[in-house]
Amino acid sequence: MPTYGPGPTLVKYDNPVLLAEIRESKKKGVSVRGRLPPVEKPVSQTEDILNTILPPREWEEGNQVWVQYVSSTPATRLDVVNLQEQLDYQLQKRQARETGICPVREELYGQCFDELIRQVTVSCAERGLLLLRVRDEGRMTIRAYKTLYESSVAFGMRKALQAEQGKADLQAKVRMLERRADELERANAELQAKCEAIHQQEVEQRKEAERKHHEDVTFLRKANHQLTSQLQTFLGTQGKK
Repeated sequence: MPTYGPGPTLVKYDNPVLLAEIRESKKKGVSVRGRLPPVEKPVSQTEDILNTILPPREWEEGNQVWVQYVSSTPATRLDVVNLQEQLDYQLQKRQARETGICPVREELYGQCFDELIRQVTVSCAERGLLLLRVRDEGRMTIRAYKTLYESSVAFGMRKALQAEQGKADLQAKVRMLERRADELERANAELQAKCEAIHQQEVEQRKEAERKHHEDVTFLRKANHQLTSQLQTFLGTQGKK
């Protein structure tokens, strides 16, 4: 027998045999499990059903191919108790999570369910096939939920990345608008300063114009007064002559 092979499983298998021995036994008319061909047909059908539900395990070791068929031995109450104990032991040993998504827990419970299907199939093949349908439907549903979950996560990641990218774009736009606002504020301050300077200049020019106008008016009034006085004096002198 091999010293190693596939990993441990909760499904009960027969002892592994060499593939070459299986082929040789078929040529000699001996069953693959080392027994004479069974007389009762239902037993052979049960083994065929078991091999269909749980295919034989094959692996290569030392340039030889080993095959291990699922056991067709009926289960007892002790086997069920041992199965439960092995399930609890493997869950603890492999540190399976008690809640949430856990591939280890899913694998172990799948093996436990396969073993239960094997036990039921040995007793009643029809019931085992019905349990197989239930198992396959459950696995298909789980795969569908996994696909939906993965697509949802991928969609969420894409949306998060788009939101992050959009956030970065908006932040860049905000910074650009802030710089533009600062530039406009500076331009506005400069224009206000120019307007104030122009207004002040106009006020000073108006005051200067008013002052000159007042001086001109005063000068003209004074000149008019002097001319009036001279005219009156001249007319008075002519009258006395």
